Amino acid sequence: MNQAAYHELIHSYQADFTMTTTHTLGFPRIGARRELKFALERFWKGEASAQELGAQAAALRQRHWQQQARLDFAAVGDFSLYDQVLDMSFTLGNVPARAHAHHGDALDAPLHSYFRVARGRSQGDHDHACGGVHAGEMTKWFDTNYHYIVPEFSADTGFRLDTARLDEQLAQARTLGVKAKPVIIGPLTYLWLGKAKDGSDRLDLLPKLLPVYAELLAWFVTQGIEWVQVDEPALVTELDARWQAAYASAYDLLQHSGARLLLATYFGRLEDNLALACALPVDGLHLDAIHAHAEIAPVIDALGPDKVLSLGVIDGRNIWKTDLHATLEWLEPVQRQLGQRLWIAPSCSLLHVPVDLQNETTLDPEIRSWLAFAVQKLEELRILAHALDHGRSQVQLELVENAAAIDRRRASKRVSNPQVAQALAAITPELGQRASSHAERSLQQAALLQLPSYPTTTIGSFPQTAAIRQARNAHKKGELDAAAYEEAMRGEIARCVREQEALGLDVFVHGEAERNDMVEYFGEQLDGYAFSQNGWVQSYGSRCVKPPILFGDVRRPQAMTVKWTTYAQSLTDKPMKGMLTGPVTILNWSFVRDDQPRSVSCRQLALAIREEVLDLERAGVRVIQIDEAALREGLPLRRGEWKDYLDWAVESFRITANGVADETQIHTHMCYSEFNDIITAIAAMDADVITIETSRSDMELLDAFDDFSYPNEIGPGVYDIHSPNIPSQDHIVDLMRKAATRIPPNRLWINPDCGLKTRNWEEVLPALRNMVAAAHTLRAA
Repeated sequence: MNQAAYHELIHSYQADFTMTTTHTLGFPRIGARRELKFALERFWKGEASAQELGAQAAALRQRHWQQQARLDFAAVGDFSLYDQVLDMSFTLGNVPARAHAHHGDALDAPLHSYFRVARGRSQGDHDHACGGVHAGEMTKWFDTNYHYIVPEFSADTGFRLDTARLDEQLAQARTLGVKAKPVIIGPLTYLWLGKAKDGSDRLDLLPKLLPVYAELLAWFVTQGIEWVQVDEPALVTELDARWQAAYASAYDLLQHSGARLLLATYFGRLEDNLALACALPVDGLHLDAIHAHAEIAPVIDALGPDKVLSLGVIDGRNIWKTDLHATLEWLEPVQRQLGQRLWIAPSCSLLHVPVDLQNETTLDPEIRSWLAFAVQKLEELRILAHALDHGRSQVQLELVENAAAIDRRRASKRVSNPQVAQALAAITPELGQRASSHAERSLQQAALLQLPSYPTTTIGSFPQTAAIRQARNAHKKGELDAAAYEEAMRGEIARCVREQEALGLDVFVHGEAERNDMVEYFGEQLDGYAFSQNGWVQSYGSRCVKPPILFGDVRRPQAMTVKWTTYAQSLTDKPMKGMLTGPVTILNWSFVRDDQPRSVSCRQLALAIREEVLDLERAGVRVIQIDEAALREGLPLRRGEWKDYLDWAVESFRITANGVADETQIHTHMCYSEFNDIITAIAAMDADVITIETSRSDMELLDAFDDFSYPNEIGPGVYDIHSPNIPSQDHIVDLMRKAATRIPPNRLWINPDCGLKTRNWEEVLPALRNMVAAAHTLRAA
């Protein structure tokens, strides 16, 4: 009897009593066509009521549960109007006092407090003087491009259970007959994600926090819930002995709640936390079998004989089809060993991938056949479970189709380009070196640019108005020819230049009217990329991105930005920044090919963007910004792997940036990230000027410069562009004076936190006027 026949025989014996449980850790919440985004923005503008927003949310949940209907358990509680971590803060009663209404009872609803923490403003908060509050700090969710609202703690923080959100979602799920598995963030990860504003120790709050978690779990039992998913992804990071001990004591207490707990880890390996995770008194453990495949056997050995093991067998963070044959080869022996104790799921929440490939009607058919979005990933999960329970012959057609797609992708000649391979082989260390040190370069740049102290600039984009979006859509549909579209974009660029002249900014940008997205725009002009129509993924709140699909070797066929930048420069005597996205950010904000190391793809991107930098310089552009907003985002979760990543990431940036003459000033920009622990690597990038987001943290991100003498110039953000609030002149002056205690004033720039594309002109102009006025105040002092 051959091996395949043996497997079929075993499956026929097991079919009557062994069924593999299928579930998902979470589902995209924005809707296949960004329905949640548009509902939120209508509500914030006062064009829709809270009831209408709630109705849209309920309709999306119903649709998403229907799409999970073939699973044994559907995720409930993962749906959020803004952010799941913020949801957990409200469930635990950890709400900053500033978020509560001060306009009267009409706005005292929890929904309005929720949006004040999320974005500094809710519906009806239109008075800039008193309506806005300081939004919660935002940073990246582990090593993803999703942003969460950081929980705020102090030594006096208290907690109080509020089940309203979960009660609403569970009631709806019961009405629809959904087999619900509630999803909550675990107590240790919740504390790990937060920040103590008074310098106290977050872990000291655990004794106050655990009784509220115990109350929540007991409440689930009263709701008839069988299983609760408790997300503890902090277990894939390096935890000291105190945090490890806290895990043991916390779950010793929570095991008495009466609920069956599935402890979910994802995004990486457990490593030194493996024995701890397996020993915790929970009923099941979820392991990310994509990123921690080597730990499957050790976990099985360490896990108690009565515990469920959930394996994340489908990649929840990328969009390539799963090789079902290869997966079954290693998964079938696991099922024979575990039987009914085996659950299978995607590796993590599907929040990080688009909703449905069926909506992609114009995507290249060959490339489309290689892909799986959230809905298709759940179908892959169903096929795997059916093969495990009833034998491969029962899903033979699906397996054959899958194998053919995998083989076609491997054999495709569109993936490799010999010219790119030759260019990579020709890279030398000298390619990443500037001719002179920053101290020497800065003198030449100062003589050329003639900038005042505290020079002002913006990060790149200006508001993407309805007129811009309409012109772009009309051009894509063929309703507006290339000449008319270019004329429309030139008009928008001219407007940006006029506004900057009137504001009195020192270094201008062209406003990026022609760009749909800072990554997609470049990907559309590079070989090796493909694009979806509706491949939207949530970045934060109502902000969605459509990551390009990097499927092959990268090459730049022609200049991408030069004509727009040189046109803008022709309209003013002020320095005009050329605006580019850096190779690391393009890589990290793309769906990246999984058939070669990420470092190779990044160097390919570096060479392509380097050509654009040199073309800009040849066109007379003397200030060039190369955004690396996602540099830290790609940092591995384990410190032991940091050096390798930072080595090739910094090398890629330097290859991109450092072919220019000393007189050309290179800027870079980084988004919300805690970067204190990689400040040496950031300095090694050797950008002449770095701009960073610091306003939400009240300049706390500059703490790194207390112990590190940063050699180059820096622009700490003073205008939180993710909030509709308008910073006052005095507030900006105060922030810059805090910055000047760490950075010498002669090396400080003044700028917003990030690009202005998501804001409107009515907000942007007064904010920038205050920013310029603050610069004049600081210069006078």
